[in-house]
Amino acid sequence: MAKIAFIGLGNMGGPMAANLVKGQHQVTAFDLSASAVDAAVEKGARKAASAAEAVKDAEVVVTMLPQGKHVRAVYENDVLPHVAKGAFLIDCS
Repeated sequence: MAKIAFIGLGNMGGPMAANLVKGQHQVTAFDLSASAVDAAVEKGARKAASAAEAVKDAEVVVTMLPQGKHVRAVYENDVLPHVAKGAFLIDCS
């Protein structure tokens, strides 16, 4: 079981995060949409108050964001300053 941070829970990210939960992984979820986070929590994910909080103890970080500018901003402001050394970073945007 891996500790996975999942950032971006829209049409593709939400189902992907749910599948990771089904695979018995510990998923910590964040999205700007509270309803998207609530849906992930209902499927077994843990809620993070921010992207930075989500990645804090993650072994794997998955981002699924709408545009490159969003990916860049999340990585610069939230992921890279807070993620553990050696974590595996995956962008599916």
